[in-house]
Amino acid sequence: MDIYSRKSYWKWYLAAGGVVIIIASLLYTRYLAQRLTERENQQAEQFAEAMRMLAKMRTDTMANYCDLTLHLKIIEQNTTIPVILLNESGEIEQYRNIDDRNLEEMELPEVQKALDRMIRQDTGVIEIVFPPDIHKTLIYTHSSLLKYLKWYPYIQLFLIAAFIAFGYIGFSIARRAEQNQVWLGMAKETAHQLGTPITAILGWVETLKAVNEDNPTNQEMLDELRNDVTRLELIADRFSKIGSQPDLSPIDFYEQLEKNREYMQRRAPRKVVFDFPKPGEHTPLMTAINAPLFDWVLENLLRNAIDAMEQGIGQITARVYEEGKYVCLDVSDTGKGIPSNRFGTVFKPGYSTKTRGWGLGLSLSKRIIEQYHRGRIFVKQSEIGKGTTFTVKLPKV
Repeated sequence: MDIYSRKSYWKWYLAAGGVVIIIASLLYTRYLAQRLTERENQQAEQFAEAMRMLAKMRTDTMANYCDLTLHLKIIEQNTTIPVILLNESGEIEQYRNIDDRNLEEMELPEVQKALDRMIRQDTGVIEIVFPPDIHKTLIYTHSSLLKYLKWYPYIQLFLIAAFIAFGYIGFSIARRAEQNQVWLGMAKETAHQLGTPITAILGWVETLKAVNEDNPTNQEMLDELRNDVTRLELIADRFSKIGSQPDLSPIDFYEQLEKNREYMQRRAPRKVVFDFPKPGEHTPLMTAINAPLFDWVLENLLRNAIDAMEQGIGQITARVYEEGKYVCLDVSDTGKGIPSNRFGTVFKPGYSTKTRGWGLGLSLSKRIIEQYHRGRIFVKQSEIGKGTTFTVKLPKV
């Protein structure tokens, strides 16, 4: 199992844990809301009963003063539950806790609007029979505290999610900046370390050529050695450009593509067929690129295509076309293909299907195309056992 598979599993575990926490929070808040609802319903019943008993005591000359005080206290202690008392005709007779203002400050039309609003919401209705036989209706709704409690978990989860999202974004930006510094430092140091021995080897090659002027065989061997050292010098130059902002120059896309085809075809198995557009058959297509870095991207794509072919047999096809403001290149092979769930993973550092692969080629390619050339590189399509198509998009000049 590779590192990105393990990371994917951890993401699922964390997501599952988050879902459990969210469900537990919602269930617990719902439980509290139900308990508070039951309590407020009981308070409303007590309020209605207290009003009925007060009305009865007013007609009862033998009423107990303590009972009267108790019922008055029950009514006065209701400071949260909005209640409206309607007479037999449905007209508003009394009201309490409609809003934060004093009762004297509220006008009847405002209370009527509050009543209409309460009826549309979750409203409780209690029928009260006042002596001698007067039927009145107590309309009540739940307190603001209960409404806030119902919304509390959603607000809390939103704030937590926003905090985590901003923290993750900030951490990702900081980590990416740190990774960029590591990339730049490693690239510069590699170019610096390679520079001195390459220069020395080139000097020794020239010395050996001077010593073997009369030996054609040795001269040919030294020429090949110089070509390889020149190639190594180009690699060092690529690393130095990775560590700095490279210069982009207008270059014919077809010509640059043909150079890479020639180079890779000489090093590919004989049974690998290259189907590339010929520069002379097309109008020059100018694109702003850095040739050494762009060649590196093409080499990575072509080398991966060759490695994906079993027994060194297959075909690599390149197709160039324009799409809006971009020049597009499709590189297709007839290799083993890539699973669809790996289309994004193949560009991450360290991902490789090769036994001895470092998993840096496509990661470097993505950095070169998207950060230095302001383009895009992605897996356009792939089918297991049939092949893969990579697409590179670069801005036109």
